[in-house]
Amino acid sequence: MTLSPRMPVLFVGHGSPMNVIEDNRWSQNFSALRTLVPPPKAILAVSAHWYVDGTYVTAQANPRTIHDFSGFPKALYEIEYPAPGQRQLASRIRNLLGAERATLSTEWGLDHGTWSVLRWMFPQADVPVVQVSIDRRLPPRKHFELGRAIADLRDEGVLILGSGNIVHNLRDAFQRLRTGTAGTPDWAQRFDAAVAETVTQQDTNRLVRLVADDDGPTAHPTLDHWLPLLYAVGASDRDDAVSFPIDGFDLGSLSMRSVVFTPAP
Repeated sequence: MTLSPRMPVLFVGHGSPMNVIEDNRWSQNFSALRTLVPPPKAILAVSAHWYVDGTYVTAQANPRTIHDFSGFPKALYEIEYPAPGQRQLASRIRNLLGAERATLSTEWGLDHGTWSVLRWMFPQADVPVVQVSIDRRLPPRKHFELGRAIADLRDEGVLILGSGNIVHNLRDAFQRLRTGTAGTPDWAQRFDAAVAETVTQQDTNRLVRLVADDDGPTAHPTLDHWLPLLYAVGASDRDDAVSFPIDGFDLGSLSMRSVVFTPAP
């Protein structure tokens, strides 16, 4: 891979699959994210929805579009995001993560954590995308270290994208939807604010512990939507400017905060 101007790193709160087909605040903001990054040569995506036992890297030439949800309108299942893969990049990622740890795979594809954002950012689907799984057996610090391991890709024209949610308690969100309960609970606001503060201060030690402290277990009953943030933070460095181009809550308690780590000029 040849050197390029250093790429930013993104973490995006992707929220509901309905954001793919609705013209709303979130989809409009996803579209605007493309103005914050130079055109990438390729994209490495870490999505909350490939949460398995092991670290895998998609290696097929044409990864399939995975509709990993149920109970949504037919139009959502008809959407395809035919971005190509790139086996050379997949092999490079595997080597950076450690060939003894990571495995090339053709069993997955692009799930909605990835394509629901990229469909707005790069609607032509002409940028190669490689997705990396999240090994649910690893503690948070190990995921941060894996993000560190792939950081050099930023100098090779690769956009690193983490896709999850900074607060993700679906039981609470769906209960609020059913009962029509308005407002955002204090625990969700506190955790979202704590994450924003910690990321801005680049306090990695606090960040990797945050999900286990105080409001963390309520904000994340499971870690699938939390861990993509650690990959993004791991791939950033102290010279990056930190900004939050998207914030706010959907369904009461679902944080839609996104983070951009922009390299210094």
